Amino acid sequence: MAKEKHVSETPATQFLKKHKISFTEHPYEYVDHGGATEAARQLGLDLHQVAKTLIMEDEHARPLVVVMHGDLEVSTKNLARQTGSKKIAPCTPDTAQKHSGYLVGGTSPFSTRKKMPVWVEQDLLDYPVIYVNGGRRGYLIGVAPSALLDLLGAKAVQAGIPK
Repeated sequence: MAKEKHVSETPATQFLKKHKISFTEHPYEYVDHGGATEAARQLGLDLHQVAKTLIMEDEHARPLVVVMHGDLEVSTKNLARQTGSKKIAPCTPDTAQKHSGYLVGGTSPFSTRKKMPVWVEQDLLDYPVIYVNGGRRGYLIGVAPSALLDLLGAKAVQAGIPK
């Protein structure tokens, strides 16, 4: 029981508690480069309902957060077009960590170090609950996708393409 309590103490979960947003906790065994696929497998979740949080940047090196289905890739061309940017590319792991304050593999869209625009794949908003990283490697939280819209001002995009 003490382990569960310890796991929940991240900037992301503190932020959700402060805003009275309920969430469920789903710890799993972190595997390097396992990503959403490994988390979904271990937890018995639908990979399409598990969201990965990616830190990207536009042509001016301005960072942004993308929340995408675990089983899809981000079309940076489609994302750029929908966000009004000329070009969008993933940040290096070091740059992503600097912007988010989270280790790569443990990036949550909630309570990032730097305030960044958040873009969420449209279809994720159709689920009653999505599973996003809770701010630590090996730790997902189940939360209503409306929390992304309400707390982070996330905007919907359609930029997911098959892997």
